[in-house]
Amino acid sequence: MGFLDRIHSVAPPGWNRWLVPPAALAVHLSIGQIYGYSVFNKPLTRQISGDLDAAQGAAGDWSLLQVGLIFSVALFFLGASSALFGKWVEREGPRKTMFASALLFCTGFVVAAIGVRMHSLPLIILGNGVLGGIGLGLGYISPVSTLMKWFPDRPGLATGMAIMGFGGGALLGSPLGTALMNRFAGDGTLGVSSAFLWMAGIYFLMMMFGAFLVRVPREDWKPAGWAPTENAANAMISRHHVLVDEAMKTPQFWLLFAVLFLNVTAGIGVLGQASVMIQEMFSDSVLGDGRGVTAAAAAGFVGLLSIFNMAGRFIWSSTSDRIGRKPTYMIFFALGTLLYFLVPQFGQMGSLVLFILAMCVIMSMYGGGFATIPAYLRDMFGTRNVGAIHGRLLLAWSAAAIAGPTLLNGFRDRQIAAGVAPADAYSTVMYIMAGLLVLGFIANWLVRPVAERHWVPAEEPVTAELGKP
Repeated sequence: MGFLDRIHSVAPPGWNRWLVPPAALAVHLSIGQIYGYSVFNKPLTRQISGDLDAAQGAAGDWSLLQVGLIFSVALFFLGASSALFGKWVEREGPRKTMFASALLFCTGFVVAAIGVRMHSLPLIILGNGVLGGIGLGLGYISPVSTLMKWFPDRPGLATGMAIMGFGGGALLGSPLGTALMNRFAGDGTLGVSSAFLWMAGIYFLMMMFGAFLVRVPREDWKPAGWAPTENAANAMISRHHVLVDEAMKTPQFWLLFAVLFLNVTAGIGVLGQASVMIQEMFSDSVLGDGRGVTAAAAAGFVGLLSIFNMAGRFIWSSTSDRIGRKPTYMIFFALGTLLYFLVPQFGQMGSLVLFILAMCVIMSMYGGGFATIPAYLRDMFGTRNVGAIHGRLLLAWSAAAIAGPTLLNGFRDRQIAAGVAPADAYSTVMYIMAGLLVLGFIANWLVRPVAERHWVPAEEPVTAELGKP
């Protein structure tokens, strides 16, 4: 097991840093499966009836609301474990962290498979929700931190490559899960239990590839011929380091916490209800008989949003290397505010094309926010503890995952209960989302370089910086 120690993963001279992105992608594509978990929802609600075509399950079958807890618990533990184990991740290094992530994430599938066989929802939640969620948190932050150390010249590009993989995890996980369930449909669980076991094995091999390939740079390493230069894009980049506990004492940390929370809250609620929203805003009664958006077309719209979500993670984070992190977020919030104000107008105009274009741009900035924030943290606090700081900041994601859907669904339901037509029920929500982005613009505008009193003294040894877990 000593092979997993950080000291044994330090790269030798001349090692190619471009081997790190494939290692990060292998892990993020695996844990990104959580975005495709919904393919198991309906089969899990039909375990007793065994009939996927039935309008509802048999007595004793779980409801969709109950099964939805698995996803919510997983995201909660993603944020919580990232915050709790961030110091340990930085101290022990990416190889041991990726190994622990693979062990927890894939063991979670095995435990969940047993839970399906026993028809025990708590056991499934323990597996895919708790164990899998902790594995998600460890696997999410470790590759990002490592990539930023390898690519000080292009940190946005580096983090975008990895986090794009997480956003695209559903593109692999959804068809894989569906194919495995179809293959083992006769196992007495509609193929769910067998699919979980196979996915445990497949993802463990992928994540082990990443764990054994990854390396960390030497403490004094930097790209050949590279030296920091002063320009508009890096005027906010610090040459100093701030430790994680000290970072939480700075206004910059809490401003960036607000930036991430507001950006994600505005996007995640819409993403979760995109299918229902487009069908209600552009129904037959709005566009005319036979012209409304069908369920199949709405599913295609959700897939399109997922592609823009994934592409935005790479494109926007790469752009931030050129124009700077703060200006990039200024674009997110300013353009996002405008588009959220316009979305209800597009609905009233019956302009489906403009609505789709606006939502695709919004989703690209939602994904771009995830990929740009690690580099923003690196700019503010240096690279020594950036993984631990990123882990603490991901609590904003956990909070937004609750606030966004609750806000959108709550206002929609109240509007409909008050007699507002479903097509018009989203207008108030869109204006509220625009208001949240205005607050995000202000928070981002207030970000300034970290004060010198928070810096790590230049002579302080690196080995002493993280203390105990």
